[in-house]
Amino acid sequence: MNLKNAELKSRKDAATPRGVGVMCDFYAERAQNAELWDVEGRRFIDFAAGIAVCNTGHRHPKIVAAIRDQLDRFTHTAYQIVPYASYVELAEKLNERAPGDHPKKTAFFTTGAEAVENAIKIARAATGRPGVIAFTGGFHGRTLMGMALTGKVAPYKAGFGPFPSDVFHAPFPNPLHGVSTADSLKAIEFLFKADIDPKRVAAIIFEPVQGEGGFYPAPAEFVRALRKLCNEHGILLIADEVQTGFARTGKLFAMHHYDVVPDLMTVAKSLAGGMPLSGVIGRADVMDAAAPGGLGGTYAGNPLAVAAALAVLDIIDEEKLCERATILGDRVKAKLIALQNEAPQIADVRGPGGMVAVEFCKPGSTEPDAEFTKRVQTRALERGLLLLVCGVYSNVVRFLFPLTIEDTVFDEALAILEDVIKDSVAVAA
Repeated sequence: MNLKNAELKSRKDAATPRGVGVMCDFYAERAQNAELWDVEGRRFIDFAAGIAVCNTGHRHPKIVAAIRDQLDRFTHTAYQIVPYASYVELAEKLNERAPGDHPKKTAFFTTGAEAVENAIKIARAATGRPGVIAFTGGFHGRTLMGMALTGKVAPYKAGFGPFPSDVFHAPFPNPLHGVSTADSLKAIEFLFKADIDPKRVAAIIFEPVQGEGGFYPAPAEFVRALRKLCNEHGILLIADEVQTGFARTGKLFAMHHYDVVPDLMTVAKSLAGGMPLSGVIGRADVMDAAAPGGLGGTYAGNPLAVAAALAVLDIIDEEKLCERATILGDRVKAKLIALQNEAPQIADVRGPGGMVAVEFCKPGSTEPDAEFTKRVQTRALERGLLLLVCGVYSNVVRFLFPLTIEDTVFDEALAILEDVIKDSVAVAA
């Protein structure tokens, strides 16, 4: 059956709601590592990787083999009905690799939003407190609690309220736009004076590098100050590593870049190489706060996804993907920095490891230039390169290439990127 993109779009518009926004006007037929092909045979280089899900690339042979092997055994029992050894093995491996020398435990779920929801549940159960502090620009999911925590209104929160109570926001450090670490910490102290007693705060949740918010890394002094604040007031510190985990930042977890240990971590996305799996990793005493039956889910810790995740951890080690992330990320940053003289719209190039972003602003200012950013993305797509836009002002391009990408394909993508930025500058002039 020879499907056409236009025909599928017509069927999609009739069968699915507009609230599920779709970036591309073509439909995937197959994919391999960092490349995918649509139903009409066109090839694309994938610098989106399913929104940071395919750090190990599309259809890595070891992941495919692990899933096939599990398919020959069983596909589902519901772990909380009939458990299986692979769930326990994966939990042991993550407990061992997560930051901190203290005893840890891990519970598995299905999506990043579900992991965040459960991290908040665990924090509330452990502290007996209701309040949660999150940050502007943060993204924590599309569930009600996830939206309440998320610090961006459109499109995630508009029209979906009311949201759960006792959730408060402080500005995230953003030097380019005039928010210092001191400003952020002062805002938290003001929350304690004006909105919520710190003795009623269960947790502070933050992304070590904001994902949807614009790939802004949390300054080391900010993370240290959050840890100190939490220690002073008996608050739990939650690191949301849904997008930053599994070698993306040049470390297995982004928190390994800091001399600070969180009480809880949420993980998902590249954990299982494309299979739906998420988790909460945390201090054993905190993780045990919920009563039996308080955590779980029908598909939580699906055996096919767990098998894939065990393969992912092996691939990261065997192929040295943490080191690879830094090598590739440095090459992207060098390319973009070299273009700054020719493209004055490049206001900032940032990010640890392979979690790199470029922010575009009006030349000579810090005024976001969403139009220029969209032009770069559109022209790249026309040339066969998938790029994602993010940021509160939609003026940031984030690079989420598979860390397994072949050098020749990576070089091809960087050449396209350079061309489309130069073309966009010429149009803007």
